[in-house]
Amino acid sequence: MLWRDEDVIAIHKPAGWLVHRTGLDAGETRFVVQTLRDQLGGQHVYPVHRLDKGTCGVLLLALHAQAARHLSMAFASHDVHKRYLALVRGWAPSQVTVDHALRPDDAPPEAPAQSALTHFQGLAHLEVHASADPRFATTRASLVEARPLTGRRHQIRRHLKHLAHPILGDATHGKGPLNRWWAQHLGHQRLWLHAWSLDVPHPRTGARLHIESRLQAANTDGALTLIAPEDAPPDLHAWQSLLGRMDRVRVL
Repeated sequence: MLWRDEDVIAIHKPAGWLVHRTGLDAGETRFVVQTLRDQLGGQHVYPVHRLDKGTCGVLLLALHAQAARHLSMAFASHDVHKRYLALVRGWAPSQVTVDHALRPDDAPPEAPAQSALTHFQGLAHLEVHASADPRFATTRASLVEARPLTGRRHQIRRHLKHLAHPILGDATHGKGPLNRWWAQHLGHQRLWLHAWSLDVPHPRTGARLHIESRLQAANTDGALTLIAPEDAPPDLHAWQSLLGRMDRVRVL
């Protein structure tokens, strides 16, 4: 648990968990809403935003209907600031803003695309002295911080694909052979996207509520380190060990 008061609760959502039941993934048995309700003694919880099944990190839920209404209005009016950490293919630019409209995945072809804006900041260029592609001697990746300014479905994933730097482990928008190579090298078959922090007006007081995951990034003397507490969930330990799997790390 990352935060709890009488109105809201924030937790770490594990990768591989759905926020709630859906017919789109009928075989899944792990759901945040149902599990959290049981852990809270049957108290109803209200999800107010989404994280993809493969994404881990900060997830905020309301503890009563009024709080849910206020938080949903904040998300709808873009009065929420979100930061994500992503591991992407290739060497991404140090800074870029993507203004690229997106059509909802389930919309008909004639439906208009919706405006979508994401700011990306490169944190480090990474390199492994082994080849995922026989045409090259090394394999490159980047750590990127993403700040979505709108809230379209799969926005970060689709915008990174638009930049030709898809998130590693993204089965929908990435390349299967490269994803499998990285999964073998890193020892994890997963989507490398982490909901790093969330800043939202509190539904009762209106004061800014800032919630961070327990994964910290430190830049000491030009060296980047990802740090997770010893009692952190496995997701965060996977991120912490990431840089140690690289032969070269160049901080941007």
